[in-house]
Amino acid sequence: MNTELHLGPVFDLGETHAMIKQSAHDFAQQYIAPHVMDWDERQFFPKKILHQAGEMGFMGILVPEIYGGAGLGYFEYTAIIEEISKVDPSIGLSVAAHNSLCTNHILQFGNEEQKQRWLPKLASGEWIGAWGLTEHNTGSDAGGMNATAVRDGNDWIINGTKNFITHGSSGDIAVIIVRTGQKGDSHGMSAFVVERGTPGFISGKKENKLGMRASETAELVFDQCRVSNDNLLGPVGDGFIQSMKILDGGRISIAALSLGIARGAYNAALAYSSERVQFGKPINKFQGISFKLAQMATDIEASELLMHKACYEKNLGRKMTKISAMCKLFASETCVQVANEAVQIFGGYGYSKEFPVEKFYRDSKLCTIGEGTSEIQKVVIAKQIL
Repeated sequence: MNTELHLGPVFDLGETHAMIKQSAHDFAQQYIAPHVMDWDERQFFPKKILHQAGEMGFMGILVPEIYGGAGLGYFEYTAIIEEISKVDPSIGLSVAAHNSLCTNHILQFGNEEQKQRWLPKLASGEWIGAWGLTEHNTGSDAGGMNATAVRDGNDWIINGTKNFITHGSSGDIAVIIVRTGQKGDSHGMSAFVVERGTPGFISGKKENKLGMRASETAELVFDQCRVSNDNLLGPVGDGFIQSMKILDGGRISIAALSLGIARGAYNAALAYSSERVQFGKPINKFQGISFKLAQMATDIEASELLMHKACYEKNLGRKMTKISAMCKLFASETCVQVANEAVQIFGGYGYSKEFPVEKFYRDSKLCTIGEGTSEIQKVVIAKQIL
């Protein structure tokens, strides 16, 4: 029996894609797999791994070569995230957040001087990036944020706190969206780049999380933090609009992360169900288990195809708000369901940390919350179709 789920796309992605996918697989097996449970138990963020990923070209995947990046597209990007996430979703999440949020925001909306200043360090993995939109009282309602930036000559004074920020403590640089106008005004927020070491920029509380424990999540705190107007990304008041466009691409990242989790859990369950014998035969010979596996495989394939359609639209530069929300919604809900069924197939062993599916189960839930909850995805989709 084939114990590895390999669901290829309905189109040929070429040799380069296959080589990149294999290199990400090999990287994850060599540098990540031996440490997964240790990092999880200690909630240790292995920043060194991200520097090594940078040496592989995995930290500037979408960045053009002129800025030190790999100059690849979204098919290659999602393949890398998926392969890493099949081994440890925490590291997949960190690589995704660095690429699609912080780095991509500068790439998409920075001027030439800003790109030359920051992208090479981010693309090489020398610097790790963070991205700050969420606050304690403004999750889905990001437009109601309290953090502010007030103009002072050629500088801006930033005050406030961002929370649930990936790399909030260890990030070397952060792109943040803060209020420069009236609360609730979609044109009343602006985006700034703040480097670690800037006076008034400190890290706050680190979250103790259910899953994704090796991916650092912490507060960004700004107390009379002074930055130059040269750190403003795009026009004043454009920050919220920019962030919504960044999240369109970021949702593809979460779909890839979800796909990696689902595949990892499925492969483990398929292998175990072939080896576990009850009543004289492998448990996947019983209809109750085989039907679970059939549904898991079908939903994984559907998730991949939705994600690849979003990648296709994104690579062409087309508007893909609806399809990115759809692929994120479907893939994230699928990974939770697949991980849940994998634990069930393992039975009592699925509840043990000695087997991999309990971690996939814990890690999966973040995918239905981060970068827009499932409920918000439905709001976005409904606006697009009505």
